[in-house]
Amino acid sequence: MKTDWLIVGAGFTGITLAERIASELDQKVLVIDSRNHVGGNAYDYYNSDGLLVHKYGPHIFHTNSQKVWDYLSGFTTWRPYFHQVLAVVDGHKAPVPFNLNSIEKLFPRGLAGRLEDALLRNFAFGAKVPILKLLEADDKDLKFLTDYIYKNVFLNYTVKQWGLKPDELDASVTARVPVHVSRDNRYFQDTYQSMPAHGYSAMFEKMLAHRNIRIMLQTDFRGLEKEISYKRLIFTGPMDEFFHSKHGPLPYRSLRMVFETHDREFFQETGTVNFPNEYDFTRITEMKYLTGQNHVKTTTVREHPCAYVPGETVPYYPIPRAENAERYAKYVEEAKKLKGKVVFAGRLADYKYYNMDQAVAHALKVFEQEVAPK
Repeated sequence: MKTDWLIVGAGFTGITLAERIASELDQKVLVIDSRNHVGGNAYDYYNSDGLLVHKYGPHIFHTNSQKVWDYLSGFTTWRPYFHQVLAVVDGHKAPVPFNLNSIEKLFPRGLAGRLEDALLRNFAFGAKVPILKLLEADDKDLKFLTDYIYKNVFLNYTVKQWGLKPDELDASVTARVPVHVSRDNRYFQDTYQSMPAHGYSAMFEKMLAHRNIRIMLQTDFRGLEKEISYKRLIFTGPMDEFFHSKHGPLPYRSLRMVFETHDREFFQETGTVNFPNEYDFTRITEMKYLTGQNHVKTTTVREHPCAYVPGETVPYYPIPRAENAERYAKYVEEAKKLKGKVVFAGRLADYKYYNMDQAVAHALKVFEQEVAPK
């Protein structure tokens, strides 16, 4: 079998690169994936009740990139959607990320007013302040507030999610969970916040519907490598697996998804409800809020964080620690020895967490700089 390009992995990165190569360079592309579907972790499908669900947990699209928005808009129409999340704290449900409305939900009026004043004295309205930065504030009320948020909203959720305490992780993890000095209850504040009108899988199918693209599913790269003649290879899987884990495996955190369909129109009052302190799961998401589907029933997914075991669980999140970055750097050096014969790209290959828009933006950059440089 001959092709110009072999792309290993049919997630956002692999699909974007395949589409660009086929459309812009008019070259043949073979995309292979070990799963029985394309789309990676963003894959969605209709369950037995006819409800559209995200198989690997909720994927909410948001971006500030006009370039990414315009690119994906060529393959889907959009349904505007602003995601909102509530966290169960002390028996009450409050918006997260934590904001001024959260304070009013959880504290008596007089205390809430003092805490809001303290935030506004120290930070501009609209600011997003990482929780660990708040810990540095020299203000009695802010110290009280920060200690409360840290213990009741952030600490136990982080331990459940990562199996590690916040101070055992890179600061980038805490930076992703700021306190908003605002009354904006939206989980994201990006310029573009929407969901593909007919789902992610429908969008992926349009991206791959090109005469130059061929797809092979349930196909392992190692078993097929010698049977395919290709000019260049793009690998979007785990870089340590490509090099047979010669420097040791790169650790990931995984999730066990529990789906339930309920015989009622809605299950909860918003898209996602977090449980920072109770239970062994972190959150419940109701799919109909994300998809906008009209249906007499509703499906929820409950996320139970767990260890990643190759071949048994899915590698969701690279674990951001210095020791893991050092190990990954060794694999980068191995990649350099290949002198550009293999292009490594994507969340697993880069050992870096990407939002969906970041994955697309990075794939477009790789195409422009490494695949088809001018």
